[in-house]
Amino acid sequence: MVSQVKQELTLQEFLNLPPGEGDITYELVDGQAIAKMSPKFFHAKLTFILCDLIKQWCEDKGEVWAEWSILLTRHGRDWVPTPDLLYISNQRLPENWNENEACPVAPELAIEIISPGQTFGQMLSKARDYLDAGVSRVWVVDIEARSITVFYPNTAPYTYTGEEVITDSLLEGLEFSTEEVFKNAKIPVKHS
Repeated sequence: MVSQVKQELTLQEFLNLPPGEGDITYELVDGQAIAKMSPKFFHAKLTFILCDLIKQWCEDKGEVWAEWSILLTRHGRDWVPTPDLLYISNQRLPENWNENEACPVAPELAIEIISPGQTFGQMLSKARDYLDAGVSRVWVVDIEARSITVFYPNTAPYTYTGEEVITDSLLEGLEFSTEEVFKNAKIPVKHS
């Protein structure tokens, strides 16, 4: 039996890869190009609603975009995750920033929406990696639980559900409830 060894990609080799076919997005993890799970309908709707809410709030404060890769490090290695959404303030973006590249610095906020086939545990690990890499807040949106869990660098995560309003001094003035997000996205309530 002959085993194959995958050649690890450098950051530059990863960034120079041609785009994936169709809607495939790749992340650089431990030297490998890993395909992200393809978003489904509810995932896409939640991404749009959250992007719209944050965009209305941020106006000229910064940038909020879906599927924008970030140049980070994880366990001492180059890491290029592609969160479902990110917000970065104008203060964090370098003045010489080139708009057609991956986000060059850790943003204030990364949002991941759990897709079918993913687990909260997987997103918990990724949230910790984001925080360790300098991202200030991570939100994990759980469609099945109709919740948004906010991860902080130095305190325990907090899960918002129902009509409880999400507020954060880092994102001053951004306020909405989890239920508002799910209602605006027209995600049906599952009955057991």
